[in-house]
Amino acid sequence: MPPLSPPSPLSSSSPSRSGVDRRVFLSSLLGVAAAAGLSGCAGADAADARSQGDISAPLSGKVPRGTKLTVASYQGVQQLQFKLAGLSGLPFTVSDWVNIGAGPDVINAFRAKSLDVGNNAGIPPIQAHFQGFDAKIVAINITRKPNYLFATKPGSDIHDVQDFKGRKLAFSQGQAQGVVLLRALKQAGIAYGDVTLVPLTSNQFLTALQAGQVDVAPLANSQAPAYLKQYGPKGAHTIDTDVVDLLNLLWAPASVLADRAKAAAVAAYIPRWAKGQVWAYEHPDAWNKEFYVKTQNLTLAQAQSITALANKPLFPPSWDEAVKWEQETADLLAEGGFVKEFKVDSLFDRRFEAIAAKSVPAEYQR
Repeated sequence: MPPLSPPSPLSSSSPSRSGVDRRVFLSSLLGVAAAAGLSGCAGADAADARSQGDISAPLSGKVPRGTKLTVASYQGVQQLQFKLAGLSGLPFTVSDWVNIGAGPDVINAFRAKSLDVGNNAGIPPIQAHFQGFDAKIVAINITRKPNYLFATKPGSDIHDVQDFKGRKLAFSQGQAQGVVLLRALKQAGIAYGDVTLVPLTSNQFLTALQAGQVDVAPLANSQAPAYLKQYGPKGAHTIDTDVVDLLNLLWAPASVLADRAKAAAVAAYIPRWAKGQVWAYEHPDAWNKEFYVKTQNLTLAQAQSITALANKPLFPPSWDEAVKWEQETADLLAEGGFVKEFKVDSLFDRRFEAIAAKSVPAEYQR
């Protein structure tokens, strides 16, 4: 991770005590242009999918020659895993490895047809559905341990989730950090009206903490060491919870999956995605050195503290647990008025359900 940048001003907003202005979310998470085009995108997306083929058609066992995919690879993780694990021989061409990870950015890239396969948590597909964009989940890695913790601003007197009452909390509706915060509040019995949810995207969280514009922000485990090194001496600290963001998933636009050639390429990509994560988990020393130290500029000790918290990759042969968790998440968002109620079954393309599990040893099939 690059060194933390000094605080810089963020655009101001005035979230209400009882929730967040939806217009602020549309502008801050999607961008003004995307927000302006939401009303017409859903029909175009659906028409585009229908024009290419049947999304329920059986998957082809062979990838046609000349097939290309653009694949998300935030901070170069996928290429590096594939290189280190010897998984580079893909039966299709990757036209671009896109350095993109945040859910709102992935959705915008899907809309712009500049990305075919994304890697996110469970909340971005829900957000995409709410915006009228048709995309499907094609692979799932179950997360059993927390990937996020809560960091306080410097000089904070907050020491547990109960202390969140009356405070300003960084909140990203369309990202995993957002649902982690909502689940933590619900678990603690804190109503949305008891806090101020400040709408930001996750790449603004550190700046907002440093500047004292929010009291608390959820950070990935990998972000905490560098933040605490710089601001711990100034009174910043972290708060651990047992709140888990269950799903690490691959997903793709329905228009991509309706293309038989691209759907076959996605099916061929999934086993390598799963095997790459298994390799990194089984080779923590090499992964610490090659990724965290060489590309993220962390010390070896910081890298080791991150991998010590790493989740064992688990690729379930059945998606039933994932569907249940996704429904609970959608219902939680609906309770807060952030999305409308819907059945999440439509988010899962079950044609791909068993592919990841079949590609890894039995101990990773759960």
